[in-house]
Amino acid sequence: MKTPASFEPLTVRGVTFRNRLWAPAMCQYSVLAQDGVPTDWHLTHLGGMARGGAGLVIAEATAVVPEGRISVHDTGLWNDAQRDAWKRIATFITSQGAVPGIQLAHAGRKASIFPDWGHPQSGGGTASVDDGGWQTVAPSALAFTGYAEPVALTVAEIDSLVTAWAQAAQRAVDAGFRVLEIHAAHGYLIHEFLSPKSNARTDEYGGALENRARLLMRIVTAVRAVMPDDLALFVRFSATDWVSDGFNEEECSIVADWCHAAGADVFDISSGGNVTGVTIPLSPGYQVPLTDFVRSHAHVSATAVGLITTPDQANAIVAEGRADAVFLGREHLRDPHFVLHAAVSLGVEIDYWPPQYRRARPKLNP
Repeated sequence: MKTPASFEPLTVRGVTFRNRLWAPAMCQYSVLAQDGVPTDWHLTHLGGMARGGAGLVIAEATAVVPEGRISVHDTGLWNDAQRDAWKRIATFITSQGAVPGIQLAHAGRKASIFPDWGHPQSGGGTASVDDGGWQTVAPSALAFTGYAEPVALTVAEIDSLVTAWAQAAQRAVDAGFRVLEIHAAHGYLIHEFLSPKSNARTDEYGGALENRARLLMRIVTAVRAVMPDDLALFVRFSATDWVSDGFNEEECSIVADWCHAAGADVFDISSGGNVTGVTIPLSPGYQVPLTDFVRSHAHVSATAVGLITTPDQANAIVAEGRADAVFLGREHLRDPHFVLHAAVSLGVEIDYWPPQYRRARPKLNP
């Protein structure tokens, strides 16, 4: 029997993924000590998906500076204590045969919110300084709907953020991560620069697409410079704001091409998050056409995500050449062993069932 496309290995630079069914970055809001240091929860959460057969496991949006956290319960990589805690997690993911990745992020005007859970004011929008929050920053002093107004970044502050991304990337490399992903999606800082809906600057960081992409391009260059050549660099995009005058898949494909020339390898295509009140056509695999567009127009490797829930659906996306790999988020939360079960469903013989669990391994149909 021919190996299903989703179980074919994929090599990017010096990194080989055992399959193309991957676990994306998913915020856990679980650093209750508020120090950015990942905990045992992160070890078991990420390690469980690695044990469950995922080819790549990406740790949640991890802030490059304290003010870049979405909430006080987010992880960080702005100091060495955080690096050392991440090292234990990356080592365990590797020991299970998966590739460890981490998403480096800054939440911009969507930072300093009350976390989704574990706080008396969870879901309450922006946390003030009195409530343990901080002043948010963005390309322009334009608030996200329902959030506090941010302060526009100066050029000097932009320069310092590029440096912070490079320093966080170096710590990620030192911690043992083999994939680094730059978060440029979901209405967070880099996406805010990319989109004319949130970027009203008139300097070299605003206006034309080349200017709106300048921060991302500088970060890609700075991060790639501290990474060994054999490690893979991903960029996550929201390929559309779902409004006619926002960032869209055509602009995304152009920026992806520029990023690829600067050293990025794979583009993780999502959508939305920067504009409220839009109509998003939610349906199974609704974002796959965006991946297909960016992949084919920019001639780059790209992945799909969004309401992909079954082995057959995921396999078809890869087999049809619409994506190089598939990220399954909520499905991995429902079933951290999704990939092991997908192998059985698709009739694939794999050699990475954990030996401790082999007595429970279902037999393939003859």
